[in-house]
Amino acid sequence: MKKLHALVLGATGATGQELVKLLLNNSDFSKVSVFVRRPISFKHEKLTVHQVDFSRLSNYKDLVNGDIVFSALGTTRKDAGSKKEQYLVDYTYQYEFAKMASENRVSHYSLVSSVGANNKSWFFYPRIKGDLEESIKHLNFNKIQIFQPPSLIRQPDLIRDGEKISLKILNILNKIGLLIPFKPLSVADLAIKMIREVKAKNSNKITIYKSEDLFVL
Repeated sequence: MKKLHALVLGATGATGQELVKLLLNNSDFSKVSVFVRRPISFKHEKLTVHQVDFSRLSNYKDLVNGDIVFSALGTTRKDAGSKKEQYLVDYTYQYEFAKMASENRVSHYSLVSSVGANNKSWFFYPRIKGDLEESIKHLNFNKIQIFQPPSLIRQPDLIRDGEKISLKILNILNKIGLLIPFKPLSVADLAIKMIREVKAKNSNKITIYKSEDLFVL
């Protein structure tokens, strides 16, 4: 198997951090290029950091070249400040990057979506995720892998207060057999699964991994 060049979107987020760490230590990948808004101090011989203005992504199209995109970009309405700003991060930026990648003949696309993603949902967040999934499916990648994780267990320094409470509640409910599809998953385990599935012998162009699929590592 030839050595791969991975492109990572959302590298400073919870899942993105785990992806980058694992990719840099994986001998199947010879280069890891990350696209970030803010500079990062971390250095590695296989790592290339592109600091970009996401509102002008088309200016960086020539940099979007490699073998596989891992897209783990995301935010919350609270952090974004409004639904409009959240849509930019969770849909627009990711779709524009994916479109450039497909036009540049990147062959493989791996997306962190969400449990319940549905472009016809009454709720804003799952609708954004569903919109993005449907748009990605129409791009010209050889292989598209969409991961729909449940609540994610982030690194201690990134976890939000509200998440701590909801995770405790979910754990209690899971123990008595309730809301099993929403059983929390660590970002480390999600990243492991995403990288492992790159080499999976699967001839399908599009594969969607439901939350229950992600616990089988």
